[in-house]
Amino acid sequence: MADTLRVSMWSGPRNLSTALMYSFRQRPDTTVVDEPLYGYYLAATGTEHPLRNQTMEKLPIDRDAAIATLYAPMTTPVVFFKNMAHHTEGIELDRFCGLRNAILTRDPRAVVLSLTAGFPGAELRHTGLPQSVALLDWMLARGDEPVVLDAGEILKDPRAVLTEWCRRIGLEFDEVMLSWPAGPKPEDGVWASHWYGSVHRSTGFGPYEAPPVEMPAHLEPLVEQCLPLYAKLMEHAITAGR
Repeated sequence: MADTLRVSMWSGPRNLSTALMYSFRQRPDTTVVDEPLYGYYLAATGTEHPLRNQTMEKLPIDRDAAIATLYAPMTTPVVFFKNMAHHTEGIELDRFCGLRNAILTRDPRAVVLSLTAGFPGAELRHTGLPQSVALLDWMLARGDEPVVLDAGEILKDPRAVLTEWCRRIGLEFDEVMLSWPAGPKPEDGVWASHWYGSVHRSTGFGPYEAPPVEMPAHLEPLVEQCLPLYAKLMEHAITAGR
């Protein structure tokens, strides 16, 4: 469809991104696509992620071919791309001008604990925060009203935050977005078996839990690097109170 609304959510890892993909998947007007730039990112950076080879076999590893998937013809009025902010490495951000872009972030203390449990060698660049701030700066330079979502604010009041997000992109909020069936989904990436265990057990947004106050000593330096970037993003975040 030529007038397809293409929503791209740019997230760091362990940020509630798969739950939001499942939320949009419930809409009858929407197709969802799971991390279409992942194969390119792995090939371009050499990053050793779990299920690396299987991911590169499934997805385009050429930069232009990967970007082309974001603009491929769709049969539904809306397409939702779950994208990772760090997958933009080596790509000019102007390549994403045809998308309705949003940034998803989360308190770094929660991110770092979860990310390092499955990827012990994680560094700042793997959190997606530097790339998310680059996306924010790009949006501001273009004169766009940046859409920034925070996982904690979503969990405090999913209906309020999703309603405001939908309003900003010209969609009506649909109550079906608040729940989904448990289990894997056909759109899941091949990496789901390593990362999606918790969301596969879910049927909706869980309760808000405050991030840990104290961190293991070896993770504190990474968290300290993340905090000012997170603070910059939160200046523009949709909050549960508005």
